[in-house]
Amino acid sequence: MAEMPFQATAFLILFARVGAILMLLPAFSDDSIPVRIRLLMALGLTLALWAMLAGQVLPAAANVAALPAVLVAELLVGLAIGTIVRIIFYAAAIAGSIVSLQIGLSSAIVFDSTQGGSAALLSKFVNVAAIVACLAMGVHHLWIATIVKSFALFPVGLLPPAADFAVVALRATTRAMSLGIGLAAPLLVYGILFNVALGLATRLAPAIQVFFLAQPLNILLGMALFATLLGTMLTAFARAMADWMQSGWA
Repeated sequence: MAEMPFQATAFLILFARVGAILMLLPAFSDDSIPVRIRLLMALGLTLALWAMLAGQVLPAAANVAALPAVLVAELLVGLAIGTIVRIIFYAAAIAGSIVSLQIGLSSAIVFDSTQGGSAALLSKFVNVAAIVACLAMGVHHLWIATIVKSFALFPVGLLPPAADFAVVALRATTRAMSLGIGLAAPLLVYGILFNVALGLATRLAPAIQVFFLAQPLNILLGMALFATLLGTMLTAFARAMADWMQSGWA
């Protein structure tokens, strides 16, 4: 019983990093999930990881005077890791925004808390579908594995190396942009071809109200192509996310 306060302090330190990461991870941090449920998930995951990580956390709990500094450092490390994962996940939203623009649905706006405000309807749809695909393909296991590995990369109580995190964040942003554009590449090609065909039709038959007919046709063809490619896009995104989680931190 005498060791209970010591164990509780170590558990709090572990919870600080795990909770900060879960606060930003896709699916686990969605505002549609009640705050109490998210808190219970963080506590449950911390308890599940306690057996594996207690040995790395207990030494930091011995110095009670340094506990505030240790907690701040753990929160910063957790927020940094969660932010980088979130940046990579924005590739799905980028792809959805590009698709919306190409097929003429960019004005269909809905509120999306994960993107911090209003977003195109297809952007939110692709974002939610990407979460489902990642959960179905087990990518969330790699998110949890990253939490475990982070204690070996960033020892408890030490401030995160800001320069290294900045480099990783820059690489993650570049990767997210290129991945989002790559996922939406077929719709980009479709948009170019459709607009070229529209311009030729306008030149060949100026009397026809081409633009009046073009928008419904654009939405019809674009949605058909998007529905055909959606499964491939989500699979490619989940695999790219898994590859990044396994090798992108190096």
